[in-house]
Amino acid sequence: MEDAVRLAMQDVDHVSGDLGRLSLWHELGEQALLVALPAAGDLTAMPGASAEALGAAASEGECVYVAGLGGMLVPRFSTFGHEHRGGLDTGTRVDWAAYDADPVPRHRVEALEASQLERHLREELADATRSLEAVGGQPFSGGAARELADASLGGRWGLPAGLPGRAARVIALAGTVGAVVDVALAAGDGSLTAAAAMARNTVLRRLQRAADRALADATNAACAVVAGWRPG
Repeated sequence: MEDAVRLAMQDVDHVSGDLGRLSLWHELGEQALLVALPAAGDLTAMPGASAEALGAAASEGECVYVAGLGGMLVPRFSTFGHEHRGGLDTGTRVDWAAYDADPVPRHRVEALEASQLERHLREELADATRSLEAVGGQPFSGGAARELADASLGGRWGLPAGLPGRAARVIALAGTVGAVVDVALAAGDGSLTAAAAMARNTVLRRLQRAADRALADATNAACAVVAGWRPG
């Protein structure tokens, strides 16, 4: 279990918290660790839990949970560092907090179809592209457009071996769309009027939520296959 955590969070400098819950869940027969990527006002993919747990997950934008026993882990991200003559050394720290949660019917996860997830995400991307073209300006830089093109062909992501191919492709596409939208939201477009910029922002955030939902659902669909809940 320690190796799994280390491999999953290779770019994090310090990880701590209630990670013993992972071993406990495994010992009690849980075979899959599922993910949700909630946001304020959008908790539809979350298991039932207390307001405190749901608020923590929405604040951080992610959590992992087990379906059979019920229970979830929410990360809290922070940075640490110290000053020295050469400047400031900083690192990333993640502290995991465990919360009780309701069990999730396994058939909800087994019903996730990567082909449907991919089709829906591509429709959302096409709709967003048309809306952004109507708004005007430059919604995506040339580099971002190339990233989307690469993702449509499979992308290059550090995914583990053995994942079903269609689900892995959706994970790559959804992750790339989300990353590109993050850049577009941060960069803005100074050539637009205030009204057009607001419309652009609304379209991008809608696409961002669609990408997050597809990323979580495709990950869980892949987990269902790896766990043996459904055939690959």
